Amino acid sequence: MIDLIAHNIAPIMFVTVMAMLLLGYPVAFTLAAGGLLFFVVGVQLAEVAPNEITLFWTLLQANPERVYGVMSNDTLLAIPFFTFMGIILERSRMAEDLLETVGQLFGPVRGGVAYAVILVGALLAATTGVVAASVIAMGLISLPIMMRYGYNTRMATGAISAAGSLAQVIPPSLVLIVMADQLGRPVGDMYVGAVFPGLILVALYCAYVFFITIVRPEAAPALPLEARTLGAGVPTLLAALAAAVAIYILAYYFVFDQLRYETRLVWSAVVSVGIVYGFSLANHSLKLGLLSRLAEQVIIVLIPPLALIFLVLGTIFLGIATPTEGGAMGATGALILAFSKRRLSLKTLTQALDTTTKLTAFVMFILIGARVFGLTFYGVNGNIWIEELLLDLPGGELGFLIIVTIIIFILGCFLDFFEIAFILVPLLAPVADKLGIDLIWFGIIIGLNLQTSFLTPPFGFALFYLRSVSPTKPWLDAVSGRTLPSVKTTDIYRGALPFIAIQIVTIALVIAYPPIVTHYKDDIVRVDPDDVDIDLPPIGGSDGGGLELPPMDGDLGLPPIGGDNGLGAPDLGLPPPDLGGPTQTEQPAEPAIDLSQPPSFD
Repeated sequence: MIDLIAHNIAPIMFVTVMAMLLLGYPVAFTLAAGGLLFFVVGVQLAEVAPNEITLFWTLLQANPERVYGVMSNDTLLAIPFFTFMGIILERSRMAEDLLETVGQLFGPVRGGVAYAVILVGALLAATTGVVAASVIAMGLISLPIMMRYGYNTRMATGAISAAGSLAQVIPPSLVLIVMADQLGRPVGDMYVGAVFPGLILVALYCAYVFFITIVRPEAAPALPLEARTLGAGVPTLLAALAAAVAIYILAYYFVFDQLRYETRLVWSAVVSVGIVYGFSLANHSLKLGLLSRLAEQVIIVLIPPLALIFLVLGTIFLGIATPTEGGAMGATGALILAFSKRRLSLKTLTQALDTTTKLTAFVMFILIGARVFGLTFYGVNGNIWIEELLLDLPGGELGFLIIVTIIIFILGCFLDFFEIAFILVPLLAPVADKLGIDLIWFGIIIGLNLQTSFLTPPFGFALFYLRSVSPTKPWLDAVSGRTLPSVKTTDIYRGALPFIAIQIVTIALVIAYPPIVTHYKDDIVRVDPDDVDIDLPPIGGSDGGGLELPPMDGDLGLPPIGGDNGLGAPDLGLPPPDLGGPTQTEQPAEPAIDLSQPPSFD
């Protein structure tokens, strides 16, 4: 019995800790306590099965060093910066401004508010990176508008929850930072690899809304004329966009043409956007009337968050800043943006700092607990058990990816993404590496999977966030004066199902066509050793133009120090030393050995 337990201590430990997590015990303490408890058990069992378990008491001294490794990790330093940036932007009511403006821009189109929710969700994901903030903000602002103008409840709730969950996969996502740390890959590569999958998701969401407007036009109507407060004005907006592009081209090719590519791009974009933005502000302040109200509002509201996205992600993608430096610049830009809108107060700043500190401490404690758990799990050869279990799956690389996707999808319905990232990813990454799977590609697949878990009933976190701000009973709409129905939990669940299907399709696309992610390697110059030719000049004299080597006849061109022995060695003029034996010239000849006779031992 003891031998059986010792042989299966790794799966017993894994199942026990996962069961405790599913029961709701605190993650960090469950991981640490489980690791220490099974460490004690493992040390006792190591005497019975030394080949199965390699644990001993002095190994505990490795834990302080592992904890210090967590606290000194530069990659994780980006988490508080991006968290602080997202909270400041959420407190500055940027989501409210964006939803109102983009909703007016798409208002004349059927499903316009749904399009606005999806696009604003993508913009918020690229600035805040926090799912809860995006879902709650859009639920409070957009859901009443969509219900007021006759949107189908399931359509409205599904679009809001799906758009809010985009913060899981669109950079600068906290999930991608943690994933890069656990996989041992650069955060910048993870961000570049996630761009196309994020854009594909946004496009598929919009395609679904378009499909609904064709099949069931009454489920997503256009805004009525009286609700379009900004009126028309798209031609002047297009003219302003064309002017910005023209200014960019002139600046890039004629003003900053002497600078490096990255610097030219940045300064040209700054000049073009700055001129258009300044002109819009002047048009608004001086009431020049050169731009329509719609164009003016769109430029003034959209440019600051887009500039912030470029400040953070653009500098990272161009190699100007590391992700940590990009997060610091983003936090500074968010403070400037909130201050310019006169929405930065001491209370807001204090709340943002408190929330950032709590979330950062939460992540650090989970990671410390995971390190304690990992030390014991590897000591009982749990990594070997995982590898043997997964390497023998049918289908090779594809079979491994499908099984891992299913497992994480199921666990994502019950566990937070931090728990999955800190527990499962370090165990799965070595197996993926042995199968030859690109770890950035693998991390993006897991990130998409975790995003899907945010929408999965009954435990999807995005659904919980939306439920918390949705009306639970009939309510009076102050604008229309009508009593509107409540939002049922089943409507929220059923509204998310089509978007879950879209997520699964996206995961399948990324698995089937890896270049969607692995394009991050395209800019890396790789040299094939077979294509390298090394040409050396011919060896000869100066008359042949070759290398001038010293003569090989013993004369190295050194002046003789003593005698003339051909090597320039000193000749001290002394006889050889007498060691009491025959000299070299007087050595007696050795007798010949007759191999035809047996040896004699006299």
